[in-house]
Amino acid sequence: MSTAESIEQIDYPESDGLPMGETDTHRRWMIRILDRLSYRYRDQRVYVASDVLVYYEPGQLTKFIVPDDMVVLDCEPGDRRVFKTWEEQRVPDVVFEVTSRGTSTDDMVHKPIVYERMGVSEYFLYDPTGQYLVPSLQGYRLKSGVLHEIAPVDGAIACQTLGFSLRLDGLNLEMFDLASGERLLTEAEANLKRAEAEQRRAEAEQHRAEAEQHRADKEYRRAEQERAARLVAEDRLRELEAELRRLRGS
Repeated sequence: MSTAESIEQIDYPESDGLPMGETDTHRRWMIRILDRLSYRYRDQRVYVASDVLVYYEPGQLTKFIVPDDMVVLDCEPGDRRVFKTWEEQRVPDVVFEVTSRGTSTDDMVHKPIVYERMGVSEYFLYDPTGQYLVPSLQGYRLKSGVLHEIAPVDGAIACQTLGFSLRLDGLNLEMFDLASGERLLTEAEANLKRAEAEQRRAEAEQHRAEAEQHRADKEYRRAEQERAARLVAEDRLRELEAELRRLRGS
């Protein structure tokens, strides 16, 4: 049996035994970031995942890392049990970690070393509570094999690889497309936005129709008034003609 065949027969665990997120807040933000990224890259050849074990050395069951959220460009989408970099021939391009009390040291010290070794292009940390990370939003970009901190510009950190910026609104994380300035939405948010826009269009159409009806009613009343005035004038003319005939015949 070849080494490659023996590696493929290894049963790679699908869980590290740790919960997805330390608190409800952290789990909620992991899912929210996942939903935004998934909707942004819908129908594209991009793999977006959350809390999936990423194995980065063949045959080494301890050589894995679990990003809270990650994006892999030029990679077939779809569900995976684990992500093996040697099979995919890809590594995560961008990783997001939602930092908590129990993960802050790992997120700030240990994981960057692995991500550097793997060649992750950009790495972002976000603390939704503002208690374990100062500042609460941080970004790092790989240069010459080392992750360097990204300097904020006007309070925003650019994710060049994916073409959007990240900024805090209070403690809430917002993402904005660098080209359009539009806020990144989840599918549910996008559907709600479309529904609200459709409702506004329907209301505007209703207002337009009501205004048109009002103009039509006003025009009809004006025409009726002119018709009534014309009839009165015609009646008066007939009366005058009759009076004139009477005077001529007398």
